[in-house]
Amino acid sequence: MIDMIEKEDPVISEEEAAQYDRQIRLWGLDAQKRLRGSRVLLAGLGGLGAEVAKNLILAGVKSLTLLDHEQVTEESCRAQFLVPVSAQGQNRAQASLERGQNLNPMVKVHADQDRVEDKPDDFFLQFDAVCLTGCSRDLMVRVDQLCSKHNIKVFCGDVYGYYGYMFCNLGKEHNYVEEKPKMVKPTGNSNDGPETKKAKIDPNETTMVKKVASFCTLKEALEVDWTTEKAKAGMKRTPVDYFMFHVLLKFRTDKGRDPNPLSFPEDSRLLRQIRDDVLETLAVSADLLNDDFISYCFSEMSPVCAVVGGVLGQEVVKALSQRDPPHRNFFFFDGRKGNGVVDYFGPN
Repeated sequence: MIDMIEKEDPVISEEEAAQYDRQIRLWGLDAQKRLRGSRVLLAGLGGLGAEVAKNLILAGVKSLTLLDHEQVTEESCRAQFLVPVSAQGQNRAQASLERGQNLNPMVKVHADQDRVEDKPDDFFLQFDAVCLTGCSRDLMVRVDQLCSKHNIKVFCGDVYGYYGYMFCNLGKEHNYVEEKPKMVKPTGNSNDGPETKKAKIDPNETTMVKKVASFCTLKEALEVDWTTEKAKAGMKRTPVDYFMFHVLLKFRTDKGRDPNPLSFPEDSRLLRQIRDDVLETLAVSADLLNDDFISYCFSEMSPVCAVVGGVLGQEVVKALSQRDPPHRNFFFFDGRKGNGVVDYFGPN
């Protein structure tokens, strides 16, 4: 048997079965039951957070806690569809509550106006999955290490202009099932020729295959040693988005905010300096990340939030339902190119 999340076995009512009928047909009743019994924390209610919240509420988790201490601003209204335009000056989590709850009355949606940095360790342990958006590197590393010790799934994500990323840590052993086409065994009649002895795929039947995936912590994923021969050999296949992610996290650490369009000249200079410092610290070529990205990493763009939020929400649903192979362990999206890439960083 697959090791399922340890909690009470949720019961799907007739009303819920009707509400989630399409999903149950897609991934099965057991997967929906696991989702129905899952408690999720979502920190950060910007444009990306709103997309993730929408996807999790519609999927039918047991409860979703919206955690954000920031206030609604004119800029946040552009990418955040859960807050009314009239809510400027109000807390983002509280302002998102009504529209979020209206998406699916069967999900318990809560608003928490505290700072995520002020939350004690015990607070995070009440959830089955923690999703962090708009958080500092130190906080993400702290929460990830804490949750890893208690078998709590961790997701991180951000959108910077045209660019976005998602990271997940599902633990050392994440069990899941994958639906595969069923192989039909040969009849074994030697008179029918060699072709009949080969196993064939039956397009009308599928079988569920149990699998296990292993993940590393965010700290390990960020501290790859690029001086090793193996790392150098794989450099050409490494998406530059990974190094851009380092630069933007460092900017947030140094300035306590993300690049701001209102201070574009100053922030552009800072990004170039941080880019140079980060690449030097990582011991990689200074030519790896050119200046092109600088003009395109300001503010949250709604279409990018929709793409990254869709992938992030999908990965949370897959992890909690233990259905289908997860992305391991980074997803990067480049809105300028219109494509995304999944890659693994960390010890194998």
